[in-house]
Amino acid sequence: MKEKCGIVLVGIAGYGEIYLKALYEQNRLSWVEGVVDINPERSAFFDQIKKQKIPIYSTLESFYQNHTADLAIISTPIHLHAPQAITAMENGSHVLCEKPMTGSWEEAEHMRHVRNRTGRFVAIGFNWSFSQSVQEWKQDIQKGLFGAPIRGKTIVLWPRNQHYYNRSHWAGKLQGPNGEAIFDSIANNAASHFLHNLLYVLGDSKEHSAKLRSMNIELYRANPIETFDTCALRAKTDQSVELSYIASHAINQESGPQFEMEFEKATIRYEDGDTMKARWGDGSVKDYGDPETEHIRKLEVCIQAVLKGHQEICCGIEASYSQLLAIKGMHEAVPEVPAFPPKLVKKDPETMTTYVPGLAEALLNCYKEWELPSERGYPWAQTGKHVVISNRDYTY
Repeated sequence: MKEKCGIVLVGIAGYGEIYLKALYEQNRLSWVEGVVDINPERSAFFDQIKKQKIPIYSTLESFYQNHTADLAIISTPIHLHAPQAITAMENGSHVLCEKPMTGSWEEAEHMRHVRNRTGRFVAIGFNWSFSQSVQEWKQDIQKGLFGAPIRGKTIVLWPRNQHYYNRSHWAGKLQGPNGEAIFDSIANNAASHFLHNLLYVLGDSKEHSAKLRSMNIELYRANPIETFDTCALRAKTDQSVELSYIASHAINQESGPQFEMEFEKATIRYEDGDTMKARWGDGSVKDYGDPETEHIRKLEVCIQAVLKGHQEICCGIEASYSQLLAIKGMHEAVPEVPAFPPKLVKKDPETMTTYVPGLAEALLNCYKEWELPSERGYPWAQTGKHVVISNRDYTY
């Protein structure tokens, strides 16, 4: 067993600071062989990095010209995930890449082929999938403790203000400056974890998610972005399980994440601030804990995989395909995202949040009734678009 996992951190501001904080608290900063960032001084850990004499590079290629690393942690914009993950693997590193895996199916396929050729692992940082709570629940699903799955739903209402959309040049964008796939949206960034989770727990193995077969999709935007800040969809898996996903940034009150999944024998529910519990028809209950408390467990899982020399990663490329294909299907079905009527859109002068009054209540009602906004007849709603997911997109 190895005693040290050499790490290169790619992107050290923003979410990268969470990894730096964890490594600092674990007394593992000495394991960092180098960091990569074009503006490293923006990181709250910049002084600590200089104090530790950790080399700083502006590109991952220049790092590998001088160093090696067992594990590359990638916390950069979406359109950089695939090329940086591929560079890392080609230079002998395993990869922990932040969600989403990438912006396009073609890039995901390239990553998969390079992983298979190099023998490196690629973990995708959907937090809940690495949690002990979700892993235990998924094992119980596979054991048949709840019977067959019937339907599931989740809702996430997280306000995001003007600063959120102005924080980078790629926020809310469809593509990068050179046509790179980004598709940054609530479903492909902040709340992507919970769309992925619905699919992941129903996968037929630890490393797979349920396969999508079709979706009915409603997308909306209140903010001046290219993608969407509000969505509601109903999906069906290849096992005919119905899944509903509702999410919005265009609200001024926070709610969620919460989810509910019905099985033949039991129902599993979760609300933010509580724990995930299964309840059977006879009244018995099993408490799985709170996956929200295990955000950084993905780091430890990857470090241990390196140290112990095994490469079984619970959430890798295959597990991430369904979320990627859901995003692909959304934008193919609704290439021009409709805006909420201007008269309905407000801006809070204190928080600088653009929102639609009454939208939070409307979406919560949709969640409660297992319906889409158009099915409830809201005047701003538009009939959902239907899209079929081809089995050929699941190439593994």
